[in-house]
Amino acid sequence: MPLVSTKQLVTTAYQNKFAVGAFNVGNSEFVKNIIAVAEELESPVILEIHPLEYELMGSAIFKYIREAALTATIPVAIHLDHARNMADVLRAIQDQANSVMIDSSGLPFEENLKTTKQVVEVAHSVGVSVEAELGSIGNRKFTEDQNMGRIYTDPESAKQFVTETGVDDLAVAIGTVHGPYPSGENDIRIDILKQLNETLQMPLVLHGGSDNPDNKIREAIQNGISKVNISTDIKVPFYHGIAKTVADKPGEYEPWIMMPYADEAQKKVIAEKIRLFGSDHKSKLYFEDAKRLTPYF
Repeated sequence: MPLVSTKQLVTTAYQNKFAVGAFNVGNSEFVKNIIAVAEELESPVILEIHPLEYELMGSAIFKYIREAALTATIPVAIHLDHARNMADVLRAIQDQANSVMIDSSGLPFEENLKTTKQVVEVAHSVGVSVEAELGSIGNRKFTEDQNMGRIYTDPESAKQFVTETGVDDLAVAIGTVHGPYPSGENDIRIDILKQLNETLQMPLVLHGGSDNPDNKIREAIQNGISKVNISTDIKVPFYHGIAKTVADKPGEYEPWIMMPYADEAQKKVIAEKIRLFGSDHKSKLYFEDAKRLTPYF
């Protein structure tokens, strides 16, 4: 089926109070696993690529994902995660991503707004949806003090940002970090999320979706989160699966021997996340509105 705009995926999710999983694609094996599980559970899905993954695999990975998406039986969007600048965005658009995230959240507010607005103008002109970030989402490489000192997204600033940039969805800082929590704990601020949802009334994005309690994720989805980014939670079981196979079968090297255990470990987590987000069996919502299932252009 044709690629579906991330805007359409998350807008429908927002209206129906579920979230679409956005899974980082570490290699081509991930693409196969994510789509297979999404098809089995009849779930929309977003396949996203971080710039460092993009640099590792090159433009070919976008072509591979596009072919897989076009032959899938469920709605799929192809998303560039955390673009660092306009060059990242333009490359992804050229490689036919139909969704991009510009992350200039580390800049002062006015510079973030200006950069995001420029990306929106370019991307929207060719039918590509845009996600941006406001606030400071933590990182597993930081110390606990650094992460706990990050800047939460301010509702009034977010309203101005969304109005002036025209972004399609917004990644908000409400206490998550990218990767496992350094302290083994977390503090997702549902109170801040509720304020953001009431003020913005638009699809919101949860970055750092891995390593969070299920009940917090469910509560966040009921309060405006319509896209949840998952990377660590599907990479760790995959690579541990390969390590186990290497340890158990040190003389083996064939891919068909090395991959199956890792694939199944990853698929199990993907299925758990899709069910947690409530997107299983939601593909039908998009088929009911077939006129909006438009191709890339």
